[in-house]
Amino acid sequence: MIRYILPLIALVLFFLEPVFGLFSPLQLDGDYYYIVPRFLLMFLIFVTVYYDAKHAMFYGLFFGLLYDVFFIDIIGLYSFLYPMMCLIAGYIVKSVHRNLVVATFLTLVLTALFEFMLYLFFSFISMTSMPVNIFLTSRLLPTMIANSLFLVMLGWAFKSVIVARLIERENSKA
Repeated sequence: MIRYILPLIALVLFFLEPVFGLFSPLQLDGDYYYIVPRFLLMFLIFVTVYYDAKHAMFYGLFFGLLYDVFFIDIIGLYSFLYPMMCLIAGYIVKSVHRNLVVATFLTLVLTALFEFMLYLFFSFISMTSMPVNIFLTSRLLPTMIANSLFLVMLGWAFKSVIVARLIERENSKA
């Protein structure tokens, strides 16, 4: 049963993202702040760090394609970016120590890079006209704060489940 735990968690996170997205935008003192949950991306990076980059890239391709079809109608954007973030994480994790602090920091940096790449893409095709400074203050910063809170609360749980799956996989090979 533990064999299916990683895709099941990814599926639950895929469905939770739009639910938490309903809390956005927040209005404080007349300013709007947009929070974009990136739970699935953060989980995929943890899978890359603690389990296997190939599995994470496969999950990223699958869920990225689902995200493209159901949410943004631009086929290929998320199905390219999710595996690319996993690939970058896989290359970085080869040269650093795999502990929870490093994985959390790497996840937050790659999530910020992911958001900025989406902003650049949508600016390039003229789907947004938001200036960079407004993007940084009203979208990227609140998004990173919210996602870092989520990661601080559940990062250790992600690691525990992924490591348990890795141990179970190694025991089944022996």
